[in-house]
Amino acid sequence: MTCVGHFSAGMARIATLPVFLEAELVRIRPWRSTSPEVMAGWGRKPSWEKARRYAAHHRVPLWTLEDGFFRSLGLGVAGSPAHSLIVDPVGIYFDATAPSRLEQMILADDLDAETRQRAQHLMQQVVDWRLSKYNTAPDSPLPPSNGRPRVLVIDQTFNDASVRYGLANAETFRRMLDESIADNPGAEILVKIHPDVLAGKKQGYLLEAARAAGCTLLAEPRSPWAVLDAVDAVYTVTSQMGFEALLAGKTVHCFGMPFYAGWGLTRDRQSSPRRGVSRDLVALFAHAVLRYPRYINPYTRQPCSPEEALGRIAEQYRQQEVSRGRWQSVGLSRRKRRFVSDFLGAAADVSHVSAGTLPSSMDDDARVVGWAASMPLELPEREAQAGRGLWRVEDGFLRSVGLGVDLVEPLSLVLDSRGIYFDPTAPSDLEVLLAETRFDESMRVRARALRERLVALRLTKYNVGHACDLNAPPGRKVILVPGQVETDASIRCGAGAVRTNRQLLEAVRAANPSAWIVYKPHPDVISGARVGEVSSDDGLVDQELIDADMPSLLDQVDEVHTITSLAGFEAILRGVAVTTYGMPFYAGWGLTTDRLDAPRRGRSLSLDELVAGTLILYPRYRDPSSGELVDVETAVSLLEAWKKAQPAQALSLFQRFYRLVRRRR
Repeated sequence: MTCVGHFSAGMARIATLPVFLEAELVRIRPWRSTSPEVMAGWGRKPSWEKARRYAAHHRVPLWTLEDGFFRSLGLGVAGSPAHSLIVDPVGIYFDATAPSRLEQMILADDLDAETRQRAQHLMQQVVDWRLSKYNTAPDSPLPPSNGRPRVLVIDQTFNDASVRYGLANAETFRRMLDESIADNPGAEILVKIHPDVLAGKKQGYLLEAARAAGCTLLAEPRSPWAVLDAVDAVYTVTSQMGFEALLAGKTVHCFGMPFYAGWGLTRDRQSSPRRGVSRDLVALFAHAVLRYPRYINPYTRQPCSPEEALGRIAEQYRQQEVSRGRWQSVGLSRRKRRFVSDFLGAAADVSHVSAGTLPSSMDDDARVVGWAASMPLELPEREAQAGRGLWRVEDGFLRSVGLGVDLVEPLSLVLDSRGIYFDPTAPSDLEVLLAETRFDESMRVRARALRERLVALRLTKYNVGHACDLNAPPGRKVILVPGQVETDASIRCGAGAVRTNRQLLEAVRAANPSAWIVYKPHPDVISGARVGEVSSDDGLVDQELIDADMPSLLDQVDEVHTITSLAGFEAILRGVAVTTYGMPFYAGWGLTTDRLDAPRRGRSLSLDELVAGTLILYPRYRDPSSGELVDVETAVSLLEAWKKAQPAQALSLFQRFYRLVRRRR
């Protein structure tokens, strides 16, 4: 492994930097004997200058590091981990005074047809996803312009390195503002000011001049794409927003020399003797986004493709925007309050109300959320009368390694604005999603890969139990009957005439008198925490398995018969025939044999479409280490790692006490 030396305390704190560099990172100290093969420094910081001098003296290569152009969901200073990093052995992209590796790539432009096609596809996705370097600001539109054309002028923070090394200074900004006004008579000039400049925390270049010229100041947090939607042209010195404006199809005037200038794509006020050749936008994007940065999954700490990284950020941003705003949780335990807030995301402002102290009036501006299976009984009717929406939250379908009853925190939750997936008496977001979504080929391909990976890794909701061998008699049909907790909400809401484990076994035996029936009690029942035991002494069951893991059972059975158990869904994923006696979320779509009708469903779905809706689009997934929302593929990787690393542990005294309390409810 390459030894990379540096002088930066900040670089030493980036836990994922060795993964990006594929190297051992060593901070140079006077008292430590070190012989690095490469030196590295960040941007053009003083520590980079020290690294440069050290590299020159010791005749070793120098790498210059910077964040990629699409870095993360949140800000780095707020602790949001980076998904991309630039490692440049030549210079750095924002320094127009010297060559960079990016500049050399664009000049050579040795792209093959496949890479151009990849770039064009990903470029369109970036536009559709509305991604930027950071993705914390709300995507809220600007007020109407009353028919006037609009032009955007972008300020930057004073003495920023991209300004100093982008062939610009304070006079450049003033000239840019003057020309934007002169070029666009009658237009509304929007000047984007950094919020810290308006608050007096930082200094910019254009605040006073823009005020004096009667320009409209934009300082509140807002997605760059929301601003670009409202303007016809963009004036910038070196801001990355100029690159995003090109992706948005805007005319971009450059007064400095950013990496995207000098290639015939922008209207430039300066020139670079090293550039001066024309490149199209696809080529620029391919080199700047596909080839120049390195990408990792910061939650699993594994390298990944640009498509995977940007798709992951896009999914985080989508979930963040859905739950942006004020929330009030009702009746959540202290433990649930903590992780539910994480699942709502950093843009959610969450307050909590205890069920026993439900106030006479709730916050009218906040969305109300409660745990679906245990929310106060009066809450749904009360919120309906008040005209407020009630959101229900529950465990997701890939939950954890270990049982919820043992207080193992969930990796996934579902957040439903209509109902909840286990209650077929009313529509849920999942039901509507499955009934109405047009699943395109890329989503079906993604779902198929996810399904195949789950099966190969033998992952289920709880991931408990041990492999087993049924030893069923040859020639007999083998039917698995998964037991359920009979007091569960899924039974209360989704069962028909068959409502208990015994009734289910009786129905299965009556319909299949010669079958080999295997009964697996629910893990919560076996744990002693919940109710639902049955006796296996009366001929209904041929084999009862207490601690068997679900994948090994599903490998050996012909059919699964269930009321509403998630085991039915896990069986469908593995190609096992399923008969339902209730109405679980996966029934009614043409993939199961159903004893009850579902008049609201009726649409025939492919297995991959069911997987796409159920595991990709409906739930939320959270990385417990960072607290950030992640995509389902990351969640699967985390489950895989935890399952391999999880030793068998005895329950704590508190967990045993909690099981006893739950059983007596």
